[in-house]
Amino acid sequence: MEPIDFFAIGDIVTEPFIRLKEAHINCKIDSEQCEICMKWGDKIPYDYFILMPAVGNASNAAVAAARLGLSSALRAYTGEDRYGEDCLAVLKAEKVDITFMVKDPSRPSNYHYVLWYETERTILVKHENYDYRLPEIPPSVQWIYLSSLADNSLPYHLALAEWLQKNPSTKLCFQPGTFQMKLGIEALKNMYERTELFVCNKEEAQRILQVEATLAHSPATGEADDIKKILEGLHALGPKIVVITNDRKGAYARTEAGEFWFVPMYPDTRPPFERTGAGDAFASSVTAALALGKPLEEALLWGPVNAMCVVQEVGAQKGLLTREKLEEYVQNAPAEYKLEKM
Repeated sequence: MEPIDFFAIGDIVTEPFIRLKEAHINCKIDSEQCEICMKWGDKIPYDYFILMPAVGNASNAAVAAARLGLSSALRAYTGEDRYGEDCLAVLKAEKVDITFMVKDPSRPSNYHYVLWYETERTILVKHENYDYRLPEIPPSVQWIYLSSLADNSLPYHLALAEWLQKNPSTKLCFQPGTFQMKLGIEALKNMYERTELFVCNKEEAQRILQVEATLAHSPATGEADDIKKILEGLHALGPKIVVITNDRKGAYARTEAGEFWFVPMYPDTRPPFERTGAGDAFASSVTAALALGKPLEEALLWGPVNAMCVVQEVGAQKGLLTREKLEEYVQNAPAEYKLEKM
């Protein structure tokens, strides 16, 4: 078996992107919380839809790593149906190792619905409760990338945490999904403690720690203390490196040595076309850069580049870059694209 640099674990899904025409957005005053609204009990025309197989956080990350030149594998479950076959075909085409994939004859493949309006999307999700079992992971695996799984996956996490304890040379990136956050800190205590790199967005960080805070878009605003408190709060759970993304306002990191960094969005004059997968592109690109031996300061500059390119296409994978193209963006970046110490 070829050595594996990047081993992703998480659910894989097929998603139809439904481009809406008739909807509107309601936002609460002095809040970032918004709701998409459509006529109740009516027939609502849509513009078009695009079917996207083989997506989901872990699958997106595995594809990103493969395009960046790493040997990449995915452990996920499908049903014995057309959607499962389509997912496997995409992974093969992207040169992702499917040796560890499982076909479950008793359950269908995961299928979500993406309501796409303007540049944002709302996803209707349903994770099938597969009988998750940890595979025989080669101990030579360099990085494991763990992300979204169904709400019956606690024993799966505990088995993985035990494997990681026995294989200390393998590093873990943890990008938690909805149900993993619902499981709570105590249930996943061993996973947090074994994490090398932890990545989530602002809202997820607040949900995990059960805190409210104002996250500044730049350390120059003087509000960096709130960001540092949240980064420190997540670090206290065990992860060596913590990164919080804040949508178009950039991202923040706490290093293992206790330094704090701010990385801006990669400058792009084009407006985004569709935002799905930006977070996955960011997290997987930083992880891939570390797996390729890049220092954290350089790895943090990789994330926004792939995120910027992903939002120019529909779906989470089409815009993902090769290593050559990504490094070209970093090399030719404008002067303002740099890390700032907080």
